[in-house]
Amino acid sequence: MNDAAPAQLPTLDTAGAEPLLRRLELTVRNKLDGLLQGNYLGLVPGAGSEAGDSRLYFPGDDVRRMDWPVTARTLVPHVRQTIADRELETWVVMDLSPSLDFGTARTEKRELALAALTAVVHLTVRGGNRVGAVVSNGPQTLRIPARGGTAHARHLMDRIAAVPRAEEGQRGDLGKLLEQLRRPPRRRGLVAVVSDFLGDADWERPLRGLSERHQLLAVEVIDPRELELPAAGLVTFVDPESGDQIEVQTSSADLRRRYADAATKQRAEIATMLRHAGAGHLQLRTDRDWLTDIVKFVIARRKTLGAGVTR
Repeated sequence: MNDAAPAQLPTLDTAGAEPLLRRLELTVRNKLDGLLQGNYLGLVPGAGSEAGDSRLYFPGDDVRRMDWPVTARTLVPHVRQTIADRELETWVVMDLSPSLDFGTARTEKRELALAALTAVVHLTVRGGNRVGAVVSNGPQTLRIPARGGTAHARHLMDRIAAVPRAEEGQRGDLGKLLEQLRRPPRRRGLVAVVSDFLGDADWERPLRGLSERHQLLAVEVIDPRELELPAAGLVTFVDPESGDQIEVQTSSADLRRRYADAATKQRAEIATMLRHAGAGHLQLRTDRDWLTDIVKFVIARRKTLGAGVTR
């Protein structure tokens, strides 16, 4: 990466989904392709190295791939298949609940989530890989089957960008959304979860369940006002998922300190739960260059996976 100032990122506006996504896709492709070379092994499983499902043994199969536990349990010879990059199936879990309809910096969290979706699709859809999505804005859930090809990838992004904002007072349920992807079981691959992970923490158990079959990527979307408050006098805060309102005197230094401490503790707990679930953790902020953060994350993941292969 060079030290030049980053190019101006496109202004995101979900009201114009089609032109927005074309600009966003071009920006992502130009920067990622310029800085990431190869097959982006830090994001997807390596060719032929990821264990897949078992199947019946047929004469001529490599005996080194015998699945002895399954063979012993069923008393019928089975072999273990592997998944190559070209066979990767990616599922994106998109949390577009009302808590993401908020932003005080360069963009809204919802729009940043859409940017993360575009990057994940761009990094995984090549070479015949398939991508699908499960999306919810709270009251409504959208399921898009996994298919291959750039035309399907664009269709997927268009439909997700067009998901309407939920009315105030609607609460999202990330745990339920993950369960919909977990059952019935799907072929092994990559699951990318894009959310702010706020609210109830009932998403940890289904996320751990997904880690038994899939490589996990968690994209946490944050706005700086969720981490600290400015000294702005008396401010009315509204919970977008319950509609509750509260007036806060932000001129109080003690209140701002306690708020920052509580926010730091909350984010640390989220990071711990994601780590325990075995998910790669990418944090994107509305006040930072999200493309640079994605590039740094992918390069770091690729180096980590590469070091693990060489040992």
